[in-house]
Amino acid sequence: MRTLDTDSLERILVGAALLGTGGGGSLEKGLENVTRERKAGRPIRLADPDEVSPDTWAATPYYCGSLAPTGKTPFRSKVAPHEDRECLLAVQTLEQYLGAKMGVTVATELGGGNTAAALAVAAQLGLPALDADGAGRSVPDLQHSTYFVAGIPIAPMGIANKYGDTAIIREVADDFHAEALVRAMAVASGGHVGVADHPGKVGEIRKGLVERSLTFSERVGGAIRDKGRDVTDAVLEATEGYSLFEGIAAANCKYEDRDGFTFGEMHLRGTGPDRGARYRVWFKNENIMAWRNGKVDVTAPDLVCLLDVDTRKPVLNPWLKKGQHIAVIGLPAAAIWRTSRGVEAFGPRYFGFKVNFVPIEKRHKRPQKR
Repeated sequence: MRTLDTDSLERILVGAALLGTGGGGSLEKGLENVTRERKAGRPIRLADPDEVSPDTWAATPYYCGSLAPTGKTPFRSKVAPHEDRECLLAVQTLEQYLGAKMGVTVATELGGGNTAAALAVAAQLGLPALDADGAGRSVPDLQHSTYFVAGIPIAPMGIANKYGDTAIIREVADDFHAEALVRAMAVASGGHVGVADHPGKVGEIRKGLVERSLTFSERVGGAIRDKGRDVTDAVLEATEGYSLFEGIAAANCKYEDRDGFTFGEMHLRGTGPDRGARYRVWFKNENIMAWRNGKVDVTAPDLVCLLDVDTRKPVLNPWLKKGQHIAVIGLPAAAIWRTSRGVEAFGPRYFGFKVNFVPIEKRHKRPQKR
């Protein structure tokens, strides 16, 4: 177990933001959240799964909602006493219902905001966070989790918003129903809610985790911040990923906020070795589908990650701007996603595209290091 300093936290969250495939919450907000905890004197600790007793209770706190700004609050009162503490309140609500104290938190996914949420809640409760997450990337729907693929129940669930409204979902028919219920609460709460779900003993939930993913994020973030190297080459080496495309954003990202999700597309025109080619990315909160010159190139569950070459920052949805110099990097999903159950839950056909999932290494024969 180790205590994370400012530099380690920044590397973890920057790396998680890239691996979040455009989603996972605001990197800026995530950095603010963990910085606030450290300034308050609350240490942020990271525990390897092998260091934690199998009988330790764990919960997964995160934010659920749209990536796009939601505008006006649906409430008359604008007083929000639990703003930035929704996830903590959700865990406390769950603990009260279960009559059990959590011993560790787990990130629901990799992303600048939601990875930070698990770290911040751990600090607030005086607990370590587990070096693991429930997706190995960021994902749009609640059922898009490696917990779901492994058959680990999502309920009971604690829900809270910034106004202090709380709820417990004791039982739910399945993760799809949980998604619909929580998303409706997020919309009714002005855009997002804090959630704490998948409570259980560490020994019981490990089969549904992508382990040591925060350490991996830290390595990726370190590569991004290494200004002595070409950023694309550094990330490819750190991830053993694939260079999918390099180009310029042809236009600002076009998107719409619908049913608690942010949908949109990004269009790039190639430069350098990709000059004359075009690249398109479709997202539902996260990057899901990518096409090169109109032909499917990469699909979920594999990762399509956009990086601004000039600023060395991950591109988060829906904020791509015309003229940005972008490297598109692809990574294979965690092995559990590539099972038949994983592909059924999170492959292209789930999103309405009539194509089959083809692993990235089948289309890109080897990592492309320049």
